[in-house]
Amino acid sequence: MAELRFFFGTMGSGKSTQALQIRHNLTKSGLACMLLTQLDRRQGSVSSRLGVSAEATVIDGSVDVHRLVAQEHADRQGVHAVICDEAQFYQPGQIDQLARVVDELDIEVYAFGLLTSFQGLLFPGSRRLMEVADRRSELQVEARCWCGLRATHNARLVNGRQVYEGDLKVVGDTTGGETAADSAVGPAAPAPTVTYDLRCRRHWLAGRVEGNQDSLFDDLPAL
Repeated sequence: MAELRFFFGTMGSGKSTQALQIRHNLTKSGLACMLLTQLDRRQGSVSSRLGVSAEATVIDGSVDVHRLVAQEHADRQGVHAVICDEAQFYQPGQIDQLARVVDELDIEVYAFGLLTSFQGLLFPGSRRLMEVADRRSELQVEARCWCGLRATHNARLVNGRQVYEGDLKVVGDTTGGETAADSAVGPAAPAPTVTYDLRCRRHWLAGRVEGNQDSLFDDLPAL
């Protein structure tokens, strides 16, 4: 019987790489797959930081995923698996639709995503996956904080300073190259540079930046 499987990890843990590997293995065996994504680094594809990519169907929160898959299943005369990258951005209702894909269409679903946001809270989509998935697996590729400890949290930095507030979905740079605006600014104001980095819990809480000892806690009075 088909299953809904959720694979989660921090940035750099190989989520997109494993999604692409599963797709490669299945299609090489002659099985039909659908590759879905939201807010990937390359529009219209799933891409890995290792440089591999594949064309994908980009969906947003308004898409009925069950209907989309059912139509493709009928048109192709069979879909074996649905592979969902960036699953943390799916709406909870879309996760339930993926569960229906498994239960009603008997199609395997592999979902890959972050568990928690830059705020340290479960993404709504990830929370729903933890609630309804048949299997939940943490990826074992350990990314590291700048201090060398295992990274457990994803940090958002705006102009080099870690922030804990802002829109949940903001595309930023994870490699030190491209930048993105965190929010709308006036025409004369430069767009803030948004980047993402990995932190251990201690340094995520402290809001530290590599090589900078300033902390959000430095202004607190001594106990």
